[in-house]
Amino acid sequence: MASESKQNDSDERAPLLRKTQPEGEDVVRTENYSGASYYGSVFNLTCTIVGSGIMSLPATLKLLGLIPGIVLIILVSFIIEASVELLLRFSKEGSAVSYGDVMAHAYGWIGKTVLQITIVIYSIGTLIVYMIIIEDVLSGSTSLHGVHHTGILEGWFGEHWWTGRAFVLVAVTIIIFLPLMFVERIDSAKYVSLISVGLALVFLFVVVGVTVYKLVDGSIERPKMFPNVTDSVSFFKIFTAVPVIVFAYVCHYNVHAIQNELEDSSQMQAVVHSSLSLCAVVYVMTGLFGFLLFGESTISDLLSNFDTDLGIPYSWLFNDIIRISYAAHVILVFPIIFLPLRLNLDGLLFPTARPLNLDKKRFVSESIVLVFVSLVGAIFIPNIWVAFEFSGATLGGLLAFVFPASITLKDPHCIATTKDKIVSVSMIILAVFANLMAIYSNLSSLLS
Repeated sequence: MASESKQNDSDERAPLLRKTQPEGEDVVRTENYSGASYYGSVFNLTCTIVGSGIMSLPATLKLLGLIPGIVLIILVSFIIEASVELLLRFSKEGSAVSYGDVMAHAYGWIGKTVLQITIVIYSIGTLIVYMIIIEDVLSGSTSLHGVHHTGILEGWFGEHWWTGRAFVLVAVTIIIFLPLMFVERIDSAKYVSLISVGLALVFLFVVVGVTVYKLVDGSIERPKMFPNVTDSVSFFKIFTAVPVIVFAYVCHYNVHAIQNELEDSSQMQAVVHSSLSLCAVVYVMTGLFGFLLFGESTISDLLSNFDTDLGIPYSWLFNDIIRISYAAHVILVFPIIFLPLRLNLDGLLFPTARPLNLDKKRFVSESIVLVFVSLVGAIFIPNIWVAFEFSGATLGGLLAFVFPASITLKDPHCIATTKDKIVSVSMIILAVFANLMAIYSNLSSLLS
Protein backbone atom coordinates (compact mmCIF):
# COMPACT_ATOMS: atom_id res chain seq x y z
CA MET A 1 0.00 0.00 0.00
CA ALA A 2 2.80 2.42 0.90
CA SER A 3 4.57 1.58 -2.36
CA GLU A 4 1.37 2.17 -4.33
CA SER A 5 0.84 5.53 -2.60
CA LYS A 6 4.41 6.52 -3.37
CA GLN A 7 3.99 5.60 -7.04
CA ASN A 8 0.74 7.57 -7.31
CA ASP A 9 2.44 10.62 -5.83
CA SER A 10 5.30 10.22 -8.31
CA ASP A 11 2.87 10.04 -11.23
CA GLU A 12 1.03 13.13 -10.02
CA ARG A 13 4.23 15.14 -10.03
CA ALA A 14 5.55 13.65 -13.23
CA PRO A 15 4.12 16.14 -15.76
CA LEU A 16 6.25 18.95 -14.38
CA LEU A 17 9.26 16.92 -13.40
CA ARG A 18 9.93 13.72 -15.30
CA LYS A 19 12.79 12.18 -13.42
CA THR A 20 14.16 9.89 -16.05
CA GLN A 21 14.51 6.50 -14.45
CA PRO A 22 13.74 2.99 -15.69
CA GLU A 23 10.23 1.74 -15.06
CA GLY A 24 9.79 0.44 -11.53
CA GLU A 25 12.42 2.70 -9.94
CA ASP A 26 11.18 5.40 -7.62
CA VAL A 27 14.22 7.65 -7.44
CA VAL A 28 16.73 9.19 -9.78
CA ARG A 29 19.77 8.11 -7.79
CA THR A 30 21.10 4.70 -8.73
CA GLU A 31 24.40 2.89 -8.35
CA ASN A 32 25.51 4.41 -11.65
CA TYR A 33 24.03 7.87 -11.08
CA SER A 34 24.28 9.55 -7.68
CA GLY A 35 23.19 13.00 -8.81
CA ALA A 36 24.51 16.03 -10.64
CA SER A 37 27.67 17.78 -9.50
CA TYR A 38 27.81 21.39 -8.32
CA TYR A 39 29.78 22.57 -11.35
CA GLY A 40 27.61 20.61 -13.79
CA SER A 41 24.56 22.31 -12.28
CA VAL A 42 26.20 25.73 -12.56
CA PHE A 43 26.89 25.12 -16.25
CA ASN A 44 23.31 23.94 -16.88
CA LEU A 45 21.75 26.93 -15.11
CA THR A 46 24.19 29.30 -16.80
CA CYS A 47 23.17 27.84 -20.15
CA THR A 48 19.52 28.37 -19.24
CA ILE A 49 20.28 32.04 -18.59
CA VAL A 50 22.86 32.91 -21.24
CA GLY A 51 20.86 32.25 -24.34
CA SER A 52 19.62 34.61 -26.98
CA GLY A 53 18.93 37.58 -24.69
CA ILE A 54 22.59 38.55 -24.60
CA MET A 55 22.49 39.56 -28.26
CA SER A 56 20.21 42.54 -27.59
CA LEU A 57 22.10 43.91 -24.57
CA PRO A 58 24.32 46.25 -26.64
CA ALA A 59 21.12 47.60 -28.23
CA THR A 60 19.69 48.29 -24.77
CA LEU A 61 22.81 50.30 -23.91
CA LYS A 62 22.35 52.19 -27.16
CA LEU A 63 18.79 53.00 -26.03
CA LEU A 64 19.52 53.76 -22.36
CA GLY A 65 23.04 55.09 -22.56
CA LEU A 66 26.15 53.45 -21.12
CA ILE A 67 25.71 54.23 -17.42
CA PRO A 68 21.96 53.53 -16.95
CA GLY A 69 22.27 50.44 -19.13
CA ILE A 70 25.06 48.85 -17.07
CA VAL A 71 23.33 49.78 -13.80
CA LEU A 72 20.08 48.16 -15.00
CA ILE A 73 21.84 44.94 -16.07
CA ILE A 74 23.40 44.60 -12.60
CA LEU A 75 20.23 45.63 -10.76
CA VAL A 76 18.06 43.09 -12.56
CA SER A 77 20.52 40.30 -11.65
CA PHE A 78 20.07 41.12 -7.93
CA ILE A 79 16.28 41.20 -8.26
CA ILE A 80 16.27 37.90 -10.15
CA GLU A 81 18.40 36.26 -7.44
CA ALA A 82 16.01 37.56 -4.77
CA SER A 83 13.00 36.12 -6.60
CA VAL A 84 14.69 32.72 -7.07
CA GLU A 85 15.64 32.70 -3.37
CA LEU A 86 11.99 33.22 -2.43
CA LEU A 87 10.96 30.43 -4.80
CA LEU A 88 13.49 27.98 -3.36
CA ARG A 89 12.57 28.83 0.23
CA PHE A 90 8.87 28.16 -0.32
CA SER A 91 9.75 25.02 -2.28
CA LYS A 92 11.76 23.65 0.65
CA GLU A 93 9.06 24.44 3.20
CA GLY A 94 6.37 22.72 1.12
CA SER A 95 8.59 19.87 -0.16
CA ALA A 96 7.82 21.01 -3.69
CA VAL A 97 9.74 19.44 -6.55
CA SER A 98 8.67 21.90 -9.25
CA TYR A 99 7.66 25.50 -9.83
CA GLY A 100 4.17 24.18 -10.47
CA ASP A 101 4.06 22.49 -7.07
CA VAL A 102 4.90 25.79 -5.36
CA MET A 103 2.14 27.57 -7.27
CA ALA A 104 -0.28 24.74 -6.47
CA HIS A 105 0.45 25.06 -2.73
CA ALA A 106 -0.38 28.77 -2.90
CA TYR A 107 -3.18 28.95 -5.49
CA GLY A 108 -4.33 25.40 -6.17
CA TRP A 109 -4.64 23.75 -9.56
CA ILE A 110 -5.62 27.05 -11.20
CA GLY A 111 -2.31 28.62 -10.21
CA LYS A 112 -0.39 25.58 -11.40
CA THR A 113 -2.21 25.56 -14.74
CA VAL A 114 -1.62 29.28 -15.32
CA LEU A 115 2.07 28.75 -14.60
CA GLN A 116 2.33 25.81 -17.00
CA ILE A 117 0.66 27.79 -19.77
CA THR A 118 3.04 30.69 -19.14
CA ILE A 119 6.11 28.44 -19.28
CA VAL A 120 4.93 26.78 -22.49
CA ILE A 121 4.31 30.06 -24.31
CA TYR A 122 7.48 31.68 -22.94
CA SER A 123 9.66 28.70 -23.87
CA ILE A 124 8.24 28.57 -27.38
CA GLY A 125 9.03 32.27 -27.70
CA THR A 126 12.58 31.60 -26.53
CA LEU A 127 13.09 28.83 -29.07
CA ILE A 128 11.71 31.08 -31.79
CA VAL A 129 14.31 33.69 -30.85
CA TYR A 130 17.06 31.04 -31.04
CA MET A 131 15.95 30.06 -34.51
CA ILE A 132 15.79 33.68 -35.66
CA ILE A 133 19.39 34.12 -34.53
CA ILE A 134 20.41 31.08 -36.57
CA GLU A 135 18.60 32.59 -39.57
CA ASP A 136 20.33 35.93 -39.08
CA VAL A 137 23.78 34.36 -38.78
CA LEU A 138 23.56 31.95 -41.69
CA SER A 139 21.22 33.72 -44.13
CA GLY A 140 21.45 37.36 -43.12
CA SER A 141 18.77 39.77 -41.95
CA THR A 142 17.11 43.02 -42.99
CA SER A 143 16.60 45.73 -40.38
CA LEU A 144 13.39 47.69 -39.88
CA HIS A 145 15.03 50.52 -41.86
CA GLY A 146 15.61 48.26 -44.87
CA VAL A 147 19.36 47.72 -44.36
CA HIS A 148 20.42 44.18 -45.26
CA HIS A 149 23.08 42.41 -43.19
CA THR A 150 24.79 39.56 -45.03
CA GLY A 151 24.79 36.10 -43.49
CA ILE A 152 27.68 33.64 -43.48
CA LEU A 153 26.29 31.48 -46.29
CA GLU A 154 25.48 34.56 -48.37
CA GLY A 155 29.02 35.82 -47.86
CA TRP A 156 30.60 32.51 -48.82
CA PHE A 157 28.35 31.39 -51.71
CA GLY A 158 26.22 34.38 -52.71
CA GLU A 159 22.42 34.61 -52.77
CA HIS A 160 20.72 31.35 -53.80
CA TRP A 161 17.43 29.66 -52.90
CA TRP A 162 19.33 27.28 -50.64
CA THR A 163 20.92 30.16 -48.69
CA GLY A 164 17.51 31.73 -48.02
CA ARG A 165 16.24 32.07 -44.44
CA ALA A 166 13.35 29.60 -44.64
CA PHE A 167 15.28 26.79 -46.37
CA VAL A 168 18.33 27.12 -44.12
CA LEU A 169 16.20 27.12 -40.97
CA VAL A 170 14.25 24.04 -42.06
CA ALA A 171 17.53 22.24 -42.84
CA VAL A 172 19.09 23.20 -39.48
CA THR A 173 15.92 22.11 -37.68
CA ILE A 174 15.91 18.66 -39.30
CA ILE A 175 19.66 18.05 -39.06
CA ILE A 176 20.44 19.61 -35.65
CA PHE A 177 17.42 20.63 -33.58
CA LEU A 178 15.38 17.44 -33.98
CA PRO A 179 18.16 15.14 -32.70
CA LEU A 180 18.78 17.45 -29.72
CA MET A 181 15.15 17.22 -28.62
CA PHE A 182 15.65 13.66 -27.30
CA VAL A 183 17.50 14.79 -24.14
CA GLU A 184 15.38 13.47 -21.24
CA ARG A 185 17.35 14.52 -18.15
CA ILE A 186 18.87 17.95 -17.76
CA ASP A 187 22.08 16.60 -16.21
CA SER A 188 22.62 14.59 -19.41
CA ALA A 189 23.32 17.92 -21.09
CA LYS A 190 26.04 19.06 -18.68
CA TYR A 191 28.87 18.49 -21.18
CA VAL A 192 26.84 20.15 -23.90
CA SER A 193 26.33 23.05 -21.48
CA LEU A 194 30.07 23.20 -20.78
CA ILE A 195 30.85 23.41 -24.50
CA SER A 196 28.05 25.94 -24.95
CA VAL A 197 29.37 28.22 -22.18
CA GLY A 198 32.87 27.88 -23.68
CA LEU A 199 31.59 29.00 -27.09
CA ALA A 200 29.85 31.99 -25.51
CA LEU A 201 33.13 32.97 -23.84
CA VAL A 202 34.97 32.62 -27.17
CA PHE A 203 32.44 35.02 -28.67
CA LEU A 204 32.90 37.45 -25.77
CA PHE A 205 36.72 37.35 -25.76
CA VAL A 206 36.90 38.00 -29.50
CA VAL A 207 34.46 40.93 -29.23
CA VAL A 208 36.48 42.37 -26.33
CA GLY A 209 39.74 41.86 -28.22
CA VAL A 210 38.46 43.58 -31.36
CA THR A 211 37.06 46.50 -29.33
CA VAL A 212 40.27 46.97 -27.33
CA TYR A 213 42.28 46.94 -30.57
CA LYS A 214 40.09 49.69 -31.99
CA LEU A 215 40.20 51.67 -28.73
CA VAL A 216 44.01 51.65 -28.83
CA ASP A 217 43.83 52.55 -32.51
CA GLY A 218 41.61 55.51 -31.65
CA SER A 219 38.87 54.59 -34.11
CA ILE A 220 35.99 54.26 -31.62
CA GLU A 221 33.72 57.23 -31.01
CA ARG A 222 32.77 58.43 -27.54
CA PRO A 223 29.69 56.44 -26.48
CA LYS A 224 26.39 57.94 -25.38
CA MET A 225 26.30 57.99 -21.56
CA PHE A 226 22.58 58.71 -21.01
CA PRO A 227 19.41 58.33 -23.08
CA ASN A 228 18.20 61.02 -25.46
CA VAL A 229 14.69 61.96 -24.31
CA THR A 230 13.13 64.55 -26.59
CA ASP A 231 9.42 63.73 -26.43
CA SER A 232 6.88 61.33 -24.91
CA VAL A 233 7.60 58.68 -27.56
CA SER A 234 11.31 58.54 -26.73
CA PHE A 235 10.47 58.54 -23.01
CA PHE A 236 8.16 55.53 -23.23
CA LYS A 237 10.61 53.74 -25.50
CA ILE A 238 13.14 53.67 -22.65
CA PHE A 239 10.94 51.18 -20.81
CA THR A 240 11.23 48.65 -23.64
CA ALA A 241 14.74 47.93 -22.37
CA VAL A 242 13.47 46.49 -19.08
CA PRO A 243 11.68 43.40 -20.50
CA VAL A 244 14.61 42.75 -22.85
CA ILE A 245 17.01 42.54 -19.88
CA VAL A 246 14.51 40.51 -17.83
CA PHE A 247 14.24 38.07 -20.76
CA ALA A 248 18.02 37.66 -20.64
CA TYR A 249 17.94 36.51 -17.00
CA VAL A 250 14.81 34.35 -16.65
CA CYS A 251 15.73 30.85 -15.47
CA HIS A 252 13.04 30.02 -12.90
CA TYR A 253 11.39 27.28 -14.97
CA ASN A 254 14.58 25.17 -14.85
CA VAL A 255 15.64 25.80 -11.25
CA HIS A 256 13.74 22.86 -9.76
CA ALA A 257 14.78 20.43 -12.49
CA ILE A 258 18.42 21.25 -11.75
CA GLN A 259 17.92 21.13 -7.97
CA ASN A 260 16.15 17.75 -8.10
CA GLU A 261 19.13 16.21 -9.89
CA LEU A 262 21.76 17.96 -7.74
CA GLU A 263 23.72 15.53 -5.59
CA ASP A 264 23.47 17.92 -2.62
CA SER A 265 20.27 19.93 -3.05
CA SER A 266 21.29 22.32 -0.27
CA GLN A 267 23.84 23.77 -2.72
CA MET A 268 21.16 25.09 -5.06
CA GLN A 269 21.21 28.64 -3.73
CA ALA A 270 24.98 28.71 -4.23
CA VAL A 271 24.47 27.38 -7.77
CA VAL A 272 22.02 30.20 -8.47
CA HIS A 273 24.37 32.83 -7.05
CA SER A 274 27.38 31.55 -9.03
CA SER A 275 25.41 31.32 -12.27
CA LEU A 276 23.83 34.77 -11.97
CA SER A 277 27.17 36.35 -10.99
CA LEU A 278 28.88 34.80 -14.00
CA CYS A 279 26.04 35.86 -16.28
CA ALA A 280 26.01 39.43 -14.94
CA VAL A 281 29.73 39.77 -15.70
CA VAL A 282 29.28 38.32 -19.20
CA TYR A 283 26.25 40.55 -19.83
CA VAL A 284 27.96 43.75 -18.71
CA MET A 285 31.03 42.99 -20.82
CA THR A 286 28.96 42.04 -23.88
CA GLY A 287 26.75 45.11 -23.60
CA LEU A 288 29.68 47.43 -22.93
CA PHE A 289 32.11 46.22 -25.59
CA GLY A 290 29.39 45.51 -28.16
CA PHE A 291 28.05 49.05 -27.82
CA LEU A 292 31.54 50.57 -27.83
CA LEU A 293 32.38 48.67 -31.01
CA PHE A 294 29.34 49.69 -33.05
CA GLY A 295 27.96 52.76 -31.25
CA GLU A 296 24.80 54.14 -32.81
CA SER A 297 25.03 51.50 -35.56
CA THR A 298 24.28 48.73 -33.04
CA ILE A 299 21.22 46.72 -34.06
CA SER A 300 18.93 44.45 -32.02
CA ASP A 301 20.76 41.26 -32.98
CA LEU A 302 24.42 42.07 -32.37
CA LEU A 303 25.56 39.16 -34.53
CA SER A 304 24.10 40.86 -37.59
CA ASN A 305 26.54 43.75 -37.07
CA PHE A 306 29.44 41.42 -37.85
CA ASP A 307 28.93 41.42 -41.61
CA THR A 308 31.08 44.42 -42.50
CA ASP A 309 34.73 45.43 -42.33
CA LEU A 310 35.62 45.97 -38.66
CA GLY A 311 38.60 48.09 -39.55
CA ILE A 312 41.14 45.55 -38.30
CA PRO A 313 43.42 43.01 -40.01
CA TYR A 314 41.65 39.74 -40.96
CA SER A 315 38.28 41.31 -40.25
CA TRP A 316 36.43 38.64 -42.24
CA LEU A 317 37.98 35.90 -40.09
CA PHE A 318 37.00 37.54 -36.81
CA ASN A 319 33.49 38.18 -38.13
CA ASP A 320 33.02 34.51 -38.93
CA ILE A 321 34.54 33.31 -35.63
CA ILE A 322 32.20 35.58 -33.65
CA ARG A 323 29.06 34.60 -35.55
CA ILE A 324 29.79 30.88 -35.78
CA SER A 325 30.80 30.54 -32.10
CA TYR A 326 27.67 32.17 -30.79
CA ALA A 327 25.37 30.47 -33.27
CA ALA A 328 26.82 27.14 -32.10
CA HIS A 329 26.26 28.23 -28.48
CA VAL A 330 22.60 28.95 -29.20
CA ILE A 331 22.16 25.59 -30.91
CA LEU A 332 23.60 23.74 -27.90
CA VAL A 333 21.36 25.64 -25.47
CA PHE A 334 18.31 24.33 -27.36
CA PRO A 335 17.80 21.11 -25.31
CA ILE A 336 18.12 23.00 -21.99
CA ILE A 337 15.09 25.15 -22.91
CA PHE A 338 13.22 22.41 -24.76
CA LEU A 339 13.11 20.08 -21.75
CA PRO A 340 10.85 22.20 -19.47
CA LEU A 341 8.75 23.20 -22.46
CA ARG A 342 7.92 19.60 -23.31
CA LEU A 343 7.31 18.59 -19.69
CA ASN A 344 4.94 21.46 -18.99
CA LEU A 345 3.02 20.96 -22.21
CA ASP A 346 2.61 17.29 -21.35
CA GLY A 347 1.43 18.25 -17.87
CA LEU A 348 -1.24 20.47 -19.41
CA LEU A 349 -2.45 17.98 -22.01
CA PHE A 350 -2.10 14.72 -20.04
CA PRO A 351 -2.14 15.53 -16.30
CA THR A 352 -3.09 12.00 -15.26
CA ALA A 353 -1.04 10.03 -17.81
CA ARG A 354 2.00 7.96 -16.92
CA PRO A 355 5.40 9.72 -16.95
CA LEU A 356 6.40 11.07 -20.33
CA ASN A 357 9.73 9.23 -20.43
CA LEU A 358 7.81 5.93 -20.22
CA ASP A 359 5.63 6.75 -23.25
CA LYS A 360 7.96 7.14 -26.23
CA LYS A 361 5.15 7.72 -28.73
CA ARG A 362 3.83 10.67 -26.73
CA PHE A 363 7.38 11.90 -26.12
CA VAL A 364 8.29 11.96 -29.81
CA SER A 365 4.96 13.35 -31.08
CA GLU A 366 4.97 16.25 -28.61
CA SER A 367 8.59 17.03 -29.41
CA ILE A 368 7.97 17.14 -33.16
CA VAL A 369 4.90 19.38 -32.78
CA LEU A 370 6.78 21.84 -30.55
CA VAL A 371 9.74 22.02 -32.93
CA PHE A 372 7.36 22.61 -35.85
CA VAL A 373 5.51 25.42 -34.03
CA SER A 374 8.83 27.09 -33.15
CA LEU A 375 9.99 26.74 -36.75
CA VAL A 376 6.87 28.39 -38.17
CA GLY A 377 7.12 31.23 -35.64
CA ALA A 378 10.78 31.85 -36.51
CA ILE A 379 10.00 32.01 -40.23
CA PHE A 380 7.25 34.63 -39.85
CA ILE A 381 8.52 36.85 -36.97
CA PRO A 382 10.74 39.59 -38.47
CA ASN A 383 13.47 40.05 -35.84
CA ILE A 384 14.48 39.16 -32.29
CA TRP A 385 13.77 42.61 -30.80
CA VAL A 386 10.03 42.14 -31.48
CA ALA A 387 10.11 38.70 -29.86
CA PHE A 388 12.14 39.97 -26.86
CA GLU A 389 9.89 42.95 -26.21
CA PHE A 390 6.60 41.07 -26.19
CA SER A 391 7.83 37.85 -24.58
CA GLY A 392 9.84 39.68 -21.94
CA ALA A 393 7.18 42.33 -21.31
CA THR A 394 4.49 39.77 -20.61
CA LEU A 395 5.63 36.26 -19.74
CA GLY A 396 9.17 36.96 -18.58
CA GLY A 397 7.91 39.41 -15.97
CA LEU A 398 5.33 36.89 -14.74
CA LEU A 399 7.84 34.04 -14.35
CA ALA A 400 10.62 36.14 -12.85
CA PHE A 401 8.76 38.57 -10.61
CA VAL A 402 4.98 38.35 -10.41
CA PHE A 403 4.57 34.63 -9.66
CA PRO A 404 7.33 34.36 -6.99
CA ALA A 405 6.12 37.59 -5.38
CA SER A 406 2.50 36.39 -5.42
CA ILE A 407 3.51 33.12 -3.74
CA THR A 408 5.32 35.09 -1.05
CA LEU A 409 2.36 37.41 -0.43
CA LYS A 410 -0.01 34.43 -0.25
CA ASP A 411 2.46 32.85 2.23
CA PRO A 412 0.90 29.35 2.34
CA HIS A 413 3.43 28.13 4.94
CA CYS A 414 3.51 31.33 7.05
CA ILE A 415 7.25 31.85 6.64
CA ALA A 416 7.38 35.21 4.82
CA THR A 417 8.94 38.10 6.72
CA THR A 418 7.91 41.73 6.47
CA LYS A 419 10.99 42.35 4.34
CA ASP A 420 9.96 39.52 1.99
CA LYS A 421 6.54 41.07 1.49
CA ILE A 422 7.95 44.55 0.88
CA VAL A 423 10.36 43.10 -1.71
CA SER A 424 7.50 41.15 -3.31
CA VAL A 425 5.22 44.19 -3.60
CA SER A 426 8.11 46.17 -5.07
CA MET A 427 8.79 43.44 -7.67
CA ILE A 428 5.14 43.37 -8.75
CA ILE A 429 4.94 47.16 -9.04
CA LEU A 430 8.20 47.27 -10.99
CA ALA A 431 7.13 44.48 -13.33
CA VAL A 432 3.63 45.83 -13.97
CA PHE A 433 4.68 49.46 -14.49
CA ALA A 434 7.69 48.77 -16.71
CA ASN A 435 5.89 46.13 -18.74
CA LEU A 436 2.78 48.23 -19.33
CA MET A 437 4.97 51.08 -20.53
CA ALA A 438 6.90 48.70 -22.80
CA ILE A 439 3.75 47.15 -24.24
CA TYR A 440 2.31 50.61 -24.90
CA SER A 441 5.51 51.69 -26.65
CA ASN A 442 5.67 48.48 -28.70
CA LEU A 443 2.07 48.75 -29.85
CA SER A 444 2.49 52.42 -30.70
CA SER A 445 5.57 51.63 -32.80
CA LEU A 446 3.85 48.79 -34.63
CA LEU A 447 0.68 50.79 -35.33
CA SER A 448 2.70 53.74 -36.62
